[in-house]
Amino acid sequence: MSDHSAGGGNTELREFLRSRRARITPEDAGLFPQPGTRRVPGLRREEVAQLAGVSVDYYVRLERGRSLNVSDAVLDAVARALRLNDTERSHLFAVARPTRTKRRPMPPQRVRPGLYRVLETMTGTPALVIGHRTDVLAANRMARALFTDFDALPHRERNMARFIFLDDAARELYVDWEGSARGTVATLHLYAGRHPHDPLLAELIGELSLRDQDFRRWWADHDVQRRTHGTKRYHHPLVGDLTLDYEALNPTGDPGQTLGLHTAEPGSPSEHALRLLAGWASEPTTPARSDAASPSRSSVSEEG
Repeated sequence: MSDHSAGGGNTELREFLRSRRARITPEDAGLFPQPGTRRVPGLRREEVAQLAGVSVDYYVRLERGRSLNVSDAVLDAVARALRLNDTERSHLFAVARPTRTKRRPMPPQRVRPGLYRVLETMTGTPALVIGHRTDVLAANRMARALFTDFDALPHRERNMARFIFLDDAARELYVDWEGSARGTVATLHLYAGRHPHDPLLAELIGELSLRDQDFRRWWADHDVQRRTHGTKRYHHPLVGDLTLDYEALNPTGDPGQTLGLHTAEPGSPSEHALRLLAGWASEPTTPARSDAASPSRSSVSEEG
């Protein structure tokens, strides 16, 4: 996880700006191609400065993380020059003005009793509450049957990113595992921009970077994403293929928590599969998966 050291400037801001300008060509930005060989794949810093209407020296200092009092107008101009979407723009503002707090554990998150009861009333819908760092704060029976029995794991391991990257069952469950995994990395990056001094986040990023080369590579891309809604495809070992729509909702009064709901189109094979899953989930002992005995991967990489 990048830090904001006084000696090296704002590392997160530097790497984020570099990654964003590397993806835009001069032609994409409406600039005329310049003669000579380009040494960078995307825009030069001089070109970003030109597009943003600031001096080259100022933009260079900004990208190096040495402009601590950058104005909203300049950040907006840079965001337009780099064609940032709303989530990326929000992330730029966050990392350009990092908090100066000390590294200290954040207060533990708690799910309201009423929200717990809401989850348990959804007997046919996988539902879970995600907190900081993609921690799984609560999951109903359907969610535990769809993903994994988070309640049976030690508290430290009740985390969606750890499940996706360190549990082999996740690679079989998600039909587009790479897309889901990259989205999880981007969600963590967005959180990191707002909580750069969270020691538990630093621990999580360090562990995942050490144990999974995919995570390590995608973390370096500096993509950011906010989960809102979408569609996911699963191949479940008990009920087969499911295509589920998900909604990510923020409970009023708890902006750091997200309620995730997964539903199937009425009358579809996926709805039938969810009903089968609900039947198994309602049994006293849900059938165990064959790979459930080992919730984590034992090696840094399975390649090479």
